[in-house]
Order: sequence, then structure tokens, then C-alpha cells
Amino acid sequence: MSKAKFFKRSTFTLLGAILVAVALEIFLVPNHVIDGGIVGISIILSHLTGLNLGVLLFVLNLPFFFLGYKQIGKTFALSTLFGVVVMSVGTNLLHEVPGLTKDTLLASVFGGIILGIGVGLVIRNGGSLDGTEILAILFNKKLPLSVGQTVMFMNLFILGSAGFVFGWDRAMYSLIAYFIAFKMIDITIEGFDETKSVWIISDRPEELGRIILNRLGRGVTYLSGEGAYTGEAKKVLFCVVTRLEEAKLKTIVEEVDPQAFLAIGHIYDVQGGRFKKKDIH
Repeated sequence: MSKAKFFKRSTFTLLGAILVAVALEIFLVPNHVIDGGIVGISIILSHLTGLNLGVLLFVLNLPFFFLGYKQIGKTFALSTLFGVVVMSVGTNLLHEVPGLTKDTLLASVFGGIILGIGVGLVIRNGGSLDGTEILAILFNKKLPLSVGQTVMFMNLFILGSAGFVFGWDRAMYSLIAYFIAFKMIDITIEGFDETKSVWIISDRPEELGRIILNRLGRGVTYLSGEGAYTGEAKKVLFCVVTRLEEAKLKTIVEEVDPQAFLAIGHIYDVQGGRFKKKDIH
């Protein structure tokens, strides 16, 4: 890894962990609202035992540092350790800072937003602040459940436990915060650009490719394909467009070859190659 890339990853992991600490100590914890995973367990244990939240966050996440090293790799484990240390220190430093609001709904919404952005930044840069998903990967080898289903069941149990500790209204607020954080994690990881991948199978591939290049300013790649039923060789066009260009692309395909097969899917990130759009006028 180059020094520039290392610095970038470290900076965003640092920022993400600080945002999580702010979300916890300034919004969620003062209003007895929890998150899922190890963070939620730590908040509940801190409330019941009086132990420092930052210490619990570090201690409970420590086993998952070693599991992450074995299951995913050294870079992930070191990024996770760095993020968890910053988050733990941050919660300690912010513990005496008064919360910004006593309105539980506002705290749940803004706490969830900031928490989701923070966690998303850490994940996007190769780390994690919660060991639940690593545990789910291990369970996935022995249980007939996907990683996502295992995480969901664990978090439902943790969030449900908040009802017995803080009251059922706080458990419902916790669900709101968790849902908002979950969506913000997706947005942070995937970005706001709704880029689409396009696959076209046509009897007029060269003409389609030339018109897409001229009218959309997007590069096209030709791939060799073969029909499973007919055994006929086909050229498959692949290109990447933005959400704003999708309708125009469909119009082009309908004009040139109404019988063409067109498949459009979401992609999260595009790097390298010749994705830069060229001027068409």
C-alpha cells in the first residue's frame, strides 16, 4: 500500500470512529437509545454495571480483532483495532459532555445518521467497529443461515433486550436509530452516485456501440458470447452509465434494435479504465 493510500485510509477511519463516538455520547447514550451489535451490548452492560462504556467497547471487540485477522486478513484486523481504539478513547473523552438534545426522537434520528456515516466510513476504508458480522461469518459455516440473516437475528435480540433495561419505548426508538444507521451505512459505502452497469445483446452491436459512444459519450466494451439454445456467436456490449443517462440509453437501444436484450443493474463503485465522460457537443 502506498503512503498516500495508507494516509487516506487512516484519516477516514479516524474520522469515522470519532463520528461514532459523537453519535453515542452526544445523542444516543444520554437518551438511553442503543445500537445493534457489540455497541448495543456495551451500552446495556455499561448501564447495568456502571463500567466505563469506552472500556467495554474495547474489551468486547478485542476477540473479534483476532477473529478478523484469521477470517479476513491483517489489514482488516489492524484497521479494526485502530478504529476501535479511537472509538473507545473518543467515548471516554466525550462522556462528560452534555447531550445536544433531550428529545428522544431527534436523538434517535441524528444519532443514527451520524453513527451510520461513521461506521460506513470505517467499513469503506477496510475496517470495522463491530464484531457481529465477523461472528456471523463463523456461524455461517455451521448454521443454515446467511450472514445477513444471522446479523439480523442477533441485532433483533440485542435491541429487544433494551426493552427490559430501558423500557419498551426506548427499544422502539433504538429500532428507529438502528434502521437509520443501517441505511446511512449503505449510502456512505455505496456513495450517492447511482451508477449503472448495462449489458446489451443485439444483432447490431457495432452500430449500437458507435451511437452510444457518440450520443452518450460513454465507452463501450465488446465481449464474446454464445447463445446456449442456438449455439450462435454473439457480441455482448458492456458499458457504465449514470442514472441521468439511463433513459437516453434505453431510447437509443429501442431505436437501433427493438429486439435487443437489455439488462441494467446497480453498481457501487467504478475505478480506473475510461469511465470519464467525453463531451458529445
